[in-house]
Amino acid sequence: MRDIAATLRAWMDDGKPFALASVVGTAGSSPRPLGTALAVDADGTAVGGVSGGCVEAAVYGRCQEVLETGTPAVDSYGATEEERFFLGITCDGTMDVLVVRVEPDDPAIGATLDAVLAGESASLVRVVEGPDLGTAVAMSANGFAGRLELGAIDLPAASGRVGRFAVEDYSPPPDLYIYGAVDFAAPIVRIAKTLGFRVTVCDARPVFATEIRFPDADAIVVDWPHRHFDAAEVDATTTVVVLTHDEKFDLPLLERALVSEAGYVGALGSRATHRDRLERLREAGLEEEALARLRSPIGLDLNGRTAEETALSIVAEIVAVRNDARAGFLTGAQGPIHH
Repeated sequence: MRDIAATLRAWMDDGKPFALASVVGTAGSSPRPLGTALAVDADGTAVGGVSGGCVEAAVYGRCQEVLETGTPAVDSYGATEEERFFLGITCDGTMDVLVVRVEPDDPAIGATLDAVLAGESASLVRVVEGPDLGTAVAMSANGFAGRLELGAIDLPAASGRVGRFAVEDYSPPPDLYIYGAVDFAAPIVRIAKTLGFRVTVCDARPVFATEIRFPDADAIVVDWPHRHFDAAEVDATTTVVVLTHDEKFDLPLLERALVSEAGYVGALGSRATHRDRLERLREAGLEEEALARLRSPIGLDLNGRTAEETALSIVAEIVAVRNDARAGFLTGAQGPIHH
């Protein structure tokens, strides 16, 4: 629901009810994770999606029905060969989809959307089995909002199913710190924003670190990279991309980033630059375990030449590392596509 949150909030603010279809259970090679959503308003406008295309038409029709009747429903797709044929399902997985009518004053959905749009944490808990089907409560920094009494259920730490409940967990966007306001940085910002990162561009040179060059960045900081990193919030979801390609900027920053909790640390440069950089970092006292975390030359091997192709290879590697993926060609691989 995160990717359609702005539209849904606008519909609610305009007093428009809508049907919300959410993936609340998956098995096998299902293309989309729990919480993925499709919404349909009274005009028939649809936003989002639940399957990447396989069952959108069937879910859209169910949304129109639920929007008209107000009666929530849970449908399973892909359970039988007959369903696979008639619904056009091409993958081997199954998924359960909860469809509810959302009123403009719905407290649980409204609170969840507000938290998502503010970049804050929230959890949405909904009943997916039994007489209270669709009843929900949201938990955020502002407390509880909704009509569902949770009782003593043990909620999962991330999105998942607990008995008759489905839990959608919305964490703040992960931080991507780009150090170096070079020509590769702008397309990295654009791609990363599309993928849901909160992007900061930092450079000590004010002539390059400007809003004109990086209109899509969440923050632009003029400072030495290592000083910005010292003050930044860093955890396992943090990504650090070093593009300055200048040792007076790179080395003090990498000395800190490689021993931090950052989940990804990558640096631009040739293989010769990388070897020289490693030696200098060793001289600075970094252990081999820390040095092994440095991904350089940065990016997947796409043989790209343009700034956009280079940016794509860098962000693709970031995604692969985050997902613990092999990042090879699917056409030559064996086994399931979705792990």
